[in-house]
Amino acid sequence: MKKKITLIALLLVLVLTLSSCKSIERDIKDYKSSWTGLKRTVQVYSQDGKLIKEYEGKIDIEVNDYGNKVKFDVEGNRVIINNAIVIIEEE
Repeated sequence: MKKKITLIALLLVLVLTLSSCKSIERDIKDYKSSWTGLKRTVQVYSQDGKLIKEYEGKIDIEVNDYGNKVKFDVEGNRVIINNAIVIIEEE
């Protein structure tokens, strides 16, 4: 009986510790973003700082390894941005 209580207490402490871990929270948010998208605002600027376009809605962002290409879907349309400054804000 004592072993059961100790095991339950240990599992409870483990679950509470992991649930407050920031990396797990980020993983959960990444998962949610990839399935349903998150409500975001995306602003695209030219290299000289002029606003080219702004997008709003449920958006899932995909960035390539080199950082020079951003791809996302908004309202059923695919948007691919190359070599621009992209600012993404979550609402």
